[in-house]
Amino acid sequence: MKPVIARYTHPQLGSIWTDQARMEAWRRVEVAACEELPALLGNGEGPTSGELERIKAATFTVQAVGERERVTDHDVAAFVDVLSASAGEGGRWIHFGLTSSDVLDTALALQLQASGEVIVPGAYALVQALAGRAREHVGTLCVGRTHGVHAEPTTFGIKLAGFAFESHRNAKRLERAFRQAAVGALSGAVGTYAATSPDFERLVLERLGLAREDVSTQVVPRDRHAELLVAIALAGAGLERLATEIRHLLRTEVREAQEPFRAGQKGSSAMPHKRNPIKSEQMSGLARLLRANSQAAVENIALWHERDISHSSVERVILPDSTILLDHMQRAATSLVQGMVVDEQRMRSNLELTHGALFSQRVLLALVEGGMIRDEAYRIAQELAQRAWDTATPLRDLLAADERVAGLDLDAIFDYDHYTRYAREIVERLDEIA
Repeated sequence: MKPVIARYTHPQLGSIWTDQARMEAWRRVEVAACEELPALLGNGEGPTSGELERIKAATFTVQAVGERERVTDHDVAAFVDVLSASAGEGGRWIHFGLTSSDVLDTALALQLQASGEVIVPGAYALVQALAGRAREHVGTLCVGRTHGVHAEPTTFGIKLAGFAFESHRNAKRLERAFRQAAVGALSGAVGTYAATSPDFERLVLERLGLAREDVSTQVVPRDRHAELLVAIALAGAGLERLATEIRHLLRTEVREAQEPFRAGQKGSSAMPHKRNPIKSEQMSGLARLLRANSQAAVENIALWHERDISHSSVERVILPDSTILLDHMQRAATSLVQGMVVDEQRMRSNLELTHGALFSQRVLLALVEGGMIRDEAYRIAQELAQRAWDTATPLRDLLAADERVAGLDLDAIFDYDHYTRYAREIVERLDEIA
């Protein structure tokens, strides 16, 4: 397995997916199996204590395994040959009773478990960052948009609280998905334990800190890996939704929020004034890869009979890439949220772009409360709101001059506090998760 390009690879996660790390996981499985062979074989059989020490101390190099694979044309067989030779005479016990998938799938579970130990805390860190900014802007008035069009006022804190809760759901999904993927299997050629035993498998997996696959045929069923990749894709989609919001808010015509822009940074090679949403756009692009990879993982589920290897080549790409990319995206999103520049004054001025038309529902409800038939009230409110917008005339002035709506309490209608009176209650729901 090779990780994606270095540009997106954080060293902590990238180190999990190197050839060296992959084979080290193989070594851990082989050594744990050797340690339990005396219990499996009984009657003093299996490696002696001295042989076990040599097996534990046995080494390999990726280069040596690669050279041997050119002869065997089988990666695990080549690895076993190299490790066995390093262990001396006791090396004959390495891979005793095992088949390649026993090693490959159990070692893969170790790598996925290690990846989860990085990604899941990162997911919760994003939740905390969003929750913190939501609390900071609980009362920061801004316009809410539906279909990209001004709807009614809200607060930026409520916006961010929604993203925080979504991020929390994704963190929980990732936590569950990594946990259910941390399963191993040492059940032999077709999963019948013909050369080992269920107790042997249990003891080895306990040493490795993994759960047992209930029925493994020769492989761990790939729905587990698909569930993980789908959870990763969902987390990526949530990050893309956040990125899309920020990309819109950074547009020149909107300019309500901006990505952090550090000293010395350049937004464009040609136009020095540019401050582009590069982090957000990158997240939007990488989310597409995560969705594509999840589709490939779902396709991997349908293997022939007890096993084929059509999934293997796919997983060499999608598992390192997806975990590494999500880790990168989460780090980028957390940094973006923490450093995001919020222009409260611009948010307030943008509220006035429709000249009060966004108070139209308040007008409608006030007319209905005053006894007017709803459809008639709707038509009047619609007419005046559209006129306000089209002619740049304040809706309040149009209402004050229209005899059809005489007697309305305009101070009560045009009160922004009406829209924000539950903002703190909504945002305080974050206390349940953050």
